[in-house]
Amino acid sequence: MNQWSMYMNGQWVQATSGERSEIINPADRSVVGTAAYGGAVDAERAIHAAAAAFKSWAALAAKERAAYLNRLAELLEQHKEELAGLITLEMGKPLAEARGEVAISAEYLRWNAGEAVRSYGKVIPSSSADKRLLSIRQPVGPVGAITPWNFPLSMAARKLGPALAAGCTIVLKPALQTPGAAVKFFELAALAGIPAGVMNLVTGDPKEIGDKLLSHPAIRKITFTGSTAVGKLLMKSAADHVKNVSMELGGHAPLIVFEDADLEQAVAGAMSSKFRNAGQTCICANRIYVQRSVADRFMEQFKEAVERLVAGDGRVEGTTIGPVIDEKSLRKIQFQVDDAISKGASVVTGGKRNERLSGYFFEPTILQDVNDTMTISQEETFGPVAPIYLFDTEEEVINQANHSVYGLAAYFYTKDLGRTIRVYEALEYGIVGCNDAVPTAVEGPFGGLKESGIGREGGPDSLADFLETKFVSIRI
Repeated sequence: MNQWSMYMNGQWVQATSGERSEIINPADRSVVGTAAYGGAVDAERAIHAAAAAFKSWAALAAKERAAYLNRLAELLEQHKEELAGLITLEMGKPLAEARGEVAISAEYLRWNAGEAVRSYGKVIPSSSADKRLLSIRQPVGPVGAITPWNFPLSMAARKLGPALAAGCTIVLKPALQTPGAAVKFFELAALAGIPAGVMNLVTGDPKEIGDKLLSHPAIRKITFTGSTAVGKLLMKSAADHVKNVSMELGGHAPLIVFEDADLEQAVAGAMSSKFRNAGQTCICANRIYVQRSVADRFMEQFKEAVERLVAGDGRVEGTTIGPVIDEKSLRKIQFQVDDAISKGASVVTGGKRNERLSGYFFEPTILQDVNDTMTISQEETFGPVAPIYLFDTEEEVINQANHSVYGLAAYFYTKDLGRTIRVYEALEYGIVGCNDAVPTAVEGPFGGLKESGIGREGGPDSLADFLETKFVSIRI
């Protein structure tokens, strides 16, 4: 049985209250460990450690901070199997996907290590002969990071990487369901020699810990990945303290298949986007629009591909889709499917819980005859359900795709270059994939428009959200 602790000021500690929470494997509902269940007092201890370590960490040469990150990346790769096993144990994704998460986590660290030594200031031409003007960029200060359960390692790496590279210290609060991967990450950070207090981990009560991170004056920035509803609450609280925030929130991604698309490629893309991580990604295809003239052929191929998915424990060889995270998620998915059926949708395949398996499994599902009155058309679906919509014209489908409060990711399939340009310019989304169902990379900025968030993670400006600009005027 795993027994996970918190990490503060270079020490492994228990919750002040002594409380612990059980961690459940969603594939079989078994208890696989317990974690320290901290609260506001524990969060304050972690914040004090981060604040005390900030000046010395910020004062390090950028190449020294980069060296720490590169060492940590190497350690992640050396412990890939252990980390992947923890991810699968806690949240259920197949081991192949978990290994991919470990790999990209190491890439995030390496990318930001490179950006650390390219964080430049500017010399500004002065209108006065006796003045020299410049701007410099300095770390914003200690950072509070809150990460989700669906990518428990890579979301931590995507936040810690740029924060540490910029010279910030950090307090991380991982999701209640998935502390194990974060604990191992911090064990490896200690092994990499990252100084005490630079990285701090507090697990437990989401509200108490979140409130403390938001209200404490030593925390100068909040970076959050999670639902739009929670993000809005955090932003309201942050506003009371005029606190810098980055928010990567929900999505409701359209995937458009035009009549000139390579249908085999489009089906493969829809499968990858919709059913990776059992549909539990903020950028997964939640609305699949197919041009009417190719709808029958697409549906035939798509149905065959969906029915080839093998549900099961992600640790078992041959499993291609795992469970959803918990009973609450199962109920929400079933509600959305039942609501759609009651309003005229029909089930092509799936449509209900998988009763053959003991965990939190929902059958990979395709719905057709879907319309905008249905809940599934308006709200994010965190599960393996693919609603299919038909369209006739390019203008029509662009309007349908953009008719959402969300603006995180969108996808489309076409062979027409002119259409490619028109469509990617017209889609109101922060990330667009053309003939590409996985349009994310460490070297590209990740983030959304509208209610899908504020700020960008990754890419050449990955450090920007963790730096403040200071203007300096020197009279000579």
